[in-house]
Amino acid sequence: MQGKDTPKSTFLQLFEPIFRNSESLKNMEADKYLKKLNTLQFIQMMACSQLEQHKSLREISSKFNDERFSQAINVKSFSSSQVSRRLRSLPLEATQLLLKNLIRETGKKIGFSKISSKLGRIHLIDSTTISLCISQYAWAEFRKTKAGVKLHVRLKFEKDDAIPDKAIITPAKPADKTQMDNLVVEEKGALNVFDRGYLDYEKFDDYCENGIEFVTRLKKNAIVKVIKELPLDQEGVIQKHQLIYLGTSTKKMKHPLRLIETEDTQGRKIVIVSNNFEFTPEELGDIYRYRWQIELFFKWIKQHMHVKKFYGLSDQAVENQLLIALMTYCLLMLLKQEARFNDSLLEIQRLLKACLYEPFSSFCRKLFRKTRFSKGRRKLDHELVYKITVRQVIAGEADHLDDLTYDPLFD
Repeated sequence: MQGKDTPKSTFLQLFEPIFRNSESLKNMEADKYLKKLNTLQFIQMMACSQLEQHKSLREISSKFNDERFSQAINVKSFSSSQVSRRLRSLPLEATQLLLKNLIRETGKKIGFSKISSKLGRIHLIDSTTISLCISQYAWAEFRKTKAGVKLHVRLKFEKDDAIPDKAIITPAKPADKTQMDNLVVEEKGALNVFDRGYLDYEKFDDYCENGIEFVTRLKKNAIVKVIKELPLDQEGVIQKHQLIYLGTSTKKMKHPLRLIETEDTQGRKIVIVSNNFEFTPEELGDIYRYRWQIELFFKWIKQHMHVKKFYGLSDQAVENQLLIALMTYCLLMLLKQEARFNDSLLEIQRLLKACLYEPFSSFCRKLFRKTRFSKGRRKLDHELVYKITVRQVIAGEADHLDDLTYDPLFD
């Protein structure tokens, strides 16, 4: 523990949010029979391993040879086999609870309220699949030749910030729409945005009856019955605006939807349907484009949180690792807010690797330090050199040209 007069380290600042939520773990008795490396210490260790992208359990265990790390975590050593056992035995209820508390705190810190008074609260829903070796992960049902897990996520989105609001981990085989009811936000004023994998006409009717608003993309083979054409700005980007029914005569939706045809950022046609009748078609088109933020989120997690390869083989070990990765992402977001840094999250992660045990004040100074870029080697203007030399020869002032140190451009 640090004394009162000791500057707070970046390590302590990074993990302070999970210590604030440690009381909830005591009620669960998650560490009742543990002698070493309790739940909070283990999460700190795993988060550091993900930030530094350790590839194996041996690398994680070797991290304890760094005295700064072992002192910060207050554990002298922990073998790779112990790490493996702890990962597969860590109660999912504990990691889920800590993640839930972190999500709540991150939302408060960022100040999620509304994108604007018109657009309200946007929730992005999607999933990403992580392929696995079928011989090692037989429980993760996917295809005949490979296994896989699917991470279903709901993101809160405001302007340029997106944080995970809820996460569900399943084997990869079940369709995305099986998790719709668990991810869709039912509160008034919330707008759910999801892709074609969540199309379900029966659920859409239920959402319309219960006032749950959504925006989604329509499949190419969808059967559409046009009720009427809706007003359209002929000079705008919207190409179609219609009131429609989805489905065939035998299986048709009871409630009408709006259909909007527009283009994405690359000029490709996209067809959007929504049960929201308040926003303009242009606003609904913009809202659906925000869905790209969840793709960027998945890309960031996979590239920088080491979740393409798992440290354990059991379903509980895999789920714990994914949940801790999401917790680490939230911790980085909170650190970014604490440092009042407006640049990319990747800059925070890169600097953490070098300055994790330094005072947080020093970390902030380095974070905002401007990097000087060289202008490169000076290019010689040969034509100017020639003109100056000719002028000197004509004037009879060419004796100095025998001096090899002379530069006619800077004489």
